[in-house]
Amino acid sequence: MGNTQKRLQVAVVGLGRLGQACALALLDESELALAGIVRRPASAHAALGRLQRTPVVSHVRDLPKVDVALVCVPAPDVSWVAHDLLQAGIPVVECARLKRGDRAVHDEELAGAARKCKTPAILGAGWDPGVLPLLNAAFNTLIPRGHTVQHEHPGIALHHSAAVAHVPGIKDALEGEVLDRNGSPQRYVYVELQPGAHFETVRAHISADPLFAGEAVQVFEMDTLGELEDGNHEGIVVERMATAAAGTHASLVLEARFDACDFAARVMLDAARRVVSLPAGAHPYSLASTIA
Repeated sequence: MGNTQKRLQVAVVGLGRLGQACALALLDESELALAGIVRRPASAHAALGRLQRTPVVSHVRDLPKVDVALVCVPAPDVSWVAHDLLQAGIPVVECARLKRGDRAVHDEELAGAARKCKTPAILGAGWDPGVLPLLNAAFNTLIPRGHTVQHEHPGIALHHSAAVAHVPGIKDALEGEVLDRNGSPQRYVYVELQPGAHFETVRAHISADPLFAGEAVQVFEMDTLGELEDGNHEGIVVERMATAAAGTHASLVLEARFDACDFAARVMLDAARRVVSLPAGAHPYSLASTIA
């Protein structure tokens, strides 16, 4: 017999970039189903493309059944929208990006509302807030005596590099430079390789080049450099380095190019699968303990 478990009915509240990413991701889910989209009355007209058959309403009560709601409205509106959903007894997932102090007040208010309404909610279930702080915490755990440097959008200052064009195996390269907290240069080199070239060999050549003497160099392989020049994607580099007093030279580097809304949508869907099994009250997002 096949799996007869009913899919959770998920409403998407708001249809900006994040809402669209969540709604489209739900269409491909096996455990979750897109119950409908909630928009402001002035915008409550039919969606387009793959979402054209999805119900679009001006209030969640107009949908026949909702097990979970994903709050995808602008950050200033998240709190009151989430309050309304919790008062209706609907579990909530949100990922509002707020300043640290505002985030603390926001979380405390929603926690109180979730307890009062005896309904669960998962807060900060996105990329940032969400997964990025968890990755930073893991880096800090692995290298407790050290410092972290984070550069967002590393591709903005990248330029095509002739400095590494002579290295065998490189088809094209982009290079950028930032200063670390001590004012020392840190270079980032992104390379597209010739067929058959080996990345580790290319990286060793670049690191040993006299042009980079005395500078820290990070080399990353890309399938195509067009990925870095796509304005719809974001970039981040996070480095955690042990201090000299730690007695080791451990370091960790996270380099990523991604669409922030796509990442946030995947995290929100992960939270949606789990929120209905949680006790009443607000819960900070955490990574799933098991991976299917």
